[in-house]
Amino acid sequence: MSIMRTKTIEQSIAETDEAEFHLKRRLSAVDLTVFGIGVIIGAGIFTLTGRAAQAYAGPAIVISFAAAALACGLAALCYAEFASTVPVAGSAYTFSYATLGEIVAWIIGWDLLLEMMLGASVVAQGWSQYFVVFLKRIGITWPESIAPGATFDAPAFLLVIVLTALVAYGIKESLRVNLVLVALKLFVVLFVIVAGLAYVNTANYAPFIPDPVPAATVGGDWLTSPLIQVISGFSPTTYGWGGIFAGASIVFFAYIGFDVVATTAEEAENPQRDLPIGIIASLVICTILYIAVALVITGMVHYDHINPQAALATAFEDVGKPAYATLIAAGAVAGLCTVVMTLMIGATRVMFAMCRDWLLPSSWGRTNAKTGTPVKLTIAIGTTVAFVAAFTPIGNLEQMVNIGTLTAFILVSLAVPVLRKKRPDLKRSFTVPLSPVLPVLSALACLWLTLNLSVETWFRFLIWMALGFFIYFGYSHRSARLAKHGHAAEHDDAHTH
Repeated sequence: MSIMRTKTIEQSIAETDEAEFHLKRRLSAVDLTVFGIGVIIGAGIFTLTGRAAQAYAGPAIVISFAAAALACGLAALCYAEFASTVPVAGSAYTFSYATLGEIVAWIIGWDLLLEMMLGASVVAQGWSQYFVVFLKRIGITWPESIAPGATFDAPAFLLVIVLTALVAYGIKESLRVNLVLVALKLFVVLFVIVAGLAYVNTANYAPFIPDPVPAATVGGDWLTSPLIQVISGFSPTTYGWGGIFAGASIVFFAYIGFDVVATTAEEAENPQRDLPIGIIASLVICTILYIAVALVITGMVHYDHINPQAALATAFEDVGKPAYATLIAAGAVAGLCTVVMTLMIGATRVMFAMCRDWLLPSSWGRTNAKTGTPVKLTIAIGTTVAFVAAFTPIGNLEQMVNIGTLTAFILVSLAVPVLRKKRPDLKRSFTVPLSPVLPVLSALACLWLTLNLSVETWFRFLIWMALGFFIYFGYSHRSARLAKHGHAAEHDDAHTH
């Protein structure tokens, strides 16, 4: 049995009609766009903007955001083509199963689970911090014994449990709540931009690209410096162009989310039209807002005085507007809430697709006839995320989320020209222009960003992948649906059994 066996598009689509694995089609283009914005605008804009500007790029963090957006934009085009051609749950996992083979699909699925589950845990802890700060600003003190940083982070745990119940109840109901919270979040982001313009001091933009500084002078070492500099032999630096690209690798976390839209392909009312709109529109809107916020914040406060923990709120405190800071904290509470929920939905849909292919136990992925969602799987993922968020001092593991996502982006980008060559007959309502040039550029851009991540991040990633290979070769390879009765699926003209 080959580890490179593929599953045909027809087989993937046919399986969506199986009663025990059927998801309801209830999402419009607007739902998908809001869904994307809901997960993209969150931890990145509220926390990483200040950290990356202060430690990596200075005011040139704007260029970092643009560079990360370019890489994401190229990948988004690839996702849009695949999602509209293969409207099946699972996103990059499903796409790669049809093109690059089962082992690559497993790698991507495993990477996506790392991205979404760990991402949800990281953001839940960030939400917890903002929640306690917001309560303090309105005169309520949260007990320190169960606060962020304590042995048990109660706010993070409770948030995930509530959101798990909501996601299990139904996708449409989840997105109604998401719509309200996204509206509040967008209001706060626009408020930061408009109100902050009055306090911009253009002198803070000088120097726009600070001179490079050896990483050792700011506490760096070979484990935390960009890998590409370690490989090349150059002395690791912050600021300068090296800092700009390192900053792009960090703020890439802020863009994670548009790919989650593709995980809901099976629940879109008109996936061929709505998915490309949802993926691309959400990314464009968020890129414009990110660059505007970065310009305002670095204009309000000189980059070396930015508070890396809560840049947006403290920027207004620094100019004598504490009430504005309270409003921003409230927006962060709403914003991070939607990110956690959307990442959990994405993780559930990816694992659902893997269960339907029997790479994981199929009983985990069966949908509930009443809610139309995989309730058992949702509860299992939600419980895991809740305990990780409550008990694990995750710290700066955003880079682990980034490397899992970037790896998936690389493989999806390369899969586009492969599927075009293998299946030129497929109807494609959206196509990546200038293929295979743009898909290859997308893969190279994402690879460049991975090389700017720290060496210790790569070590952790390799450990995660080793665990994934252990599960695949120990269970999934021989238990897969294709291994049981899918011989014909290894050929392009095959159909499902």
